[in-house]
Amino acid sequence: MTHERDDLEQRLIDLETRLAFQEQALSEMSDALAAARAEEASNAVAMHRVLEELRQMRLAMASNPFSADPSQEPPPPHY
Repeated sequence: MTHERDDLEQRLIDLETRLAFQEQALSEMSDALAAARAEEASNAVAMHRVLEELRQMRLAMASNPFSADPSQEPPPPHY
């Protein structure tokens, strides 16, 4: 009877240990997912800013035909 009880206690200890490791792993994965989501949001904001700057540059180039078409620019001074 004592041997069976010791076996059951050891199995319970093993299960509790495995559960503790799984809880730790789940917590680490949750933290990593939160960090990845924050980075993705930051990247989305940066991408939006870059696209807006590109749009503004295109508009500025379209409104100034001399800078938009290199063939229309005057030659450099050494010519």
